[in-house]
Amino acid sequence: MDRPEDLELWRGLAKPLLSVVIPVLNESASLPATLAALGLERFGGTVEVIVVDGGSHDDSAALAAAAGCRVLVCRPSGRGRQMNLGAAAARGRYLLFLHADTRIPDNAFIKICRSLARPGVALGAFSLALDEPGVRFRLLEKLVHWRSRFWGLPYGDQGFFVRAETFAGVGGFWSEGLLEDVDFLRRIKPTGRLVLLPEKILTSARRWRRNGFWRVTLVNQMILLGYWLGVPPHVLFRFYYGGVSGGD
Repeated sequence: MDRPEDLELWRGLAKPLLSVVIPVLNESASLPATLAALGLERFGGTVEVIVVDGGSHDDSAALAAAAGCRVLVCRPSGRGRQMNLGAAAARGRYLLFLHADTRIPDNAFIKICRSLARPGVALGAFSLALDEPGVRFRLLEKLVHWRSRFWGLPYGDQGFFVRAETFAGVGGFWSEGLLEDVDFLRRIKPTGRLVLLPEKILTSARRWRRNGFWRVTLVNQMILLGYWLGVPPHVLFRFYYGGVSGGD
């Protein structure tokens, strides 16, 4: 919280004000840290967390339930499909879509609500930090910042937040392929401004660690280029998940 009085103000708001939607698939190793970073005990029920499980074979759903989250099951799995299901079940005025391996800063909820209360704001996201040392990863963070700030193109691992009515008004996420975040941005941008917060959200660099920095970075750019060139979604999907990048 920015100030002590912020917490008291938050506790006096309508319940719930904010719904956090987390899609998961076999995320038992990452999910506990993500949930702990939310600090839900401080908010008196004004924040609800909806974990949407895509059919995990590990303890993801059980861990989420034990942490007090609402747990939904979505079959077949798919990040866009799972987030849409969570949004449909959400009771909050505002929505935060959070990846299961991503931790928010401790003042995130207040920043989200202040941003979305401003006239003309359609969507917000955080700046990005990766949990890996090294010059290459600091450079990648800089490139992400420039892409987000100057091109208006943050990705979903930066924590999209949006009013529930705005989300519904543009039809939610694309549920049939990759780049549901880029597709969502394309459709929501005409409705208002994008806010990029300076506070950093910490996300896992596990794909780069597992498959190699340059390989994953190159594949990501090729997928994005293919999307803008109109390559069929099933072709992009097969390329991404066919052992090329170890896509999550």
